[in-house]
Amino acid sequence: MKRFVVVGLGNFGSSVAETLHANGHDVAALDRNPERVDHMARLVARAAAGDGTDAATLERLGAQDADAAVISTGHDITASAMTALVLRDLGVDEIYVKVISHDHARLIEKIGVTETIFPERESGIRLGKRICNRSLLNYVQVWADFGLQEMAVPGAWVGRSLRDLELRRHGISVVALHDVLMDEIHAVPDPDAPLKDSDTLLVAGRDEKLERAASLK
Repeated sequence: MKRFVVVGLGNFGSSVAETLHANGHDVAALDRNPERVDHMARLVARAAAGDGTDAATLERLGAQDADAAVISTGHDITASAMTALVLRDLGVDEIYVKVISHDHARLIEKIGVTETIFPERESGIRLGKRICNRSLLNYVQVWADFGLQEMAVPGAWVGRSLRDLELRRHGISVVALHDVLMDEIHAVPDPDAPLKDSDTLLVAGRDEKLERAASLK
């Protein structure tokens, strides 16, 4: 079990806090809005109303003992930056910050946080990828031009095996296969098993390769 502190309980912060707690971790949550705190109180180990930029408040919450922190203070850029600085001073090594713009990300990254997260941009990228390719079920950008995507097995692939398709020759790799009918995930798919129209594939590769994947014969 790890200890986490989440500052800011909007949609993003509360979702992170609830997920961490549901996975068996010790979560302390903080927000200036008492109503949000009351809502989260039953979903985390500790929840308090207060200012995340105040070191004493974070210490009372036990932030100094946290393995990692998540900051999600909405559009208050100053608050997110000050909270990151305070958490750094308290000795929290891993700090993840939700940002609302590229300038916000640049400012926060100069503090030396572990990672900045731009949920709206990432959601927009995933939706754009899905609209461009109707066979695409999900998409996660890993680096600037490299991603993971879940895709339905194209009609031309049904009945053929991964070995037969030789997808690596086209610059993409199959990471896992989901047998939807049996609800089984195969992290190491059988390269000689015929693909079914009810299967979905998790594939990795550069974006331009992934975009052409469904058209491969």
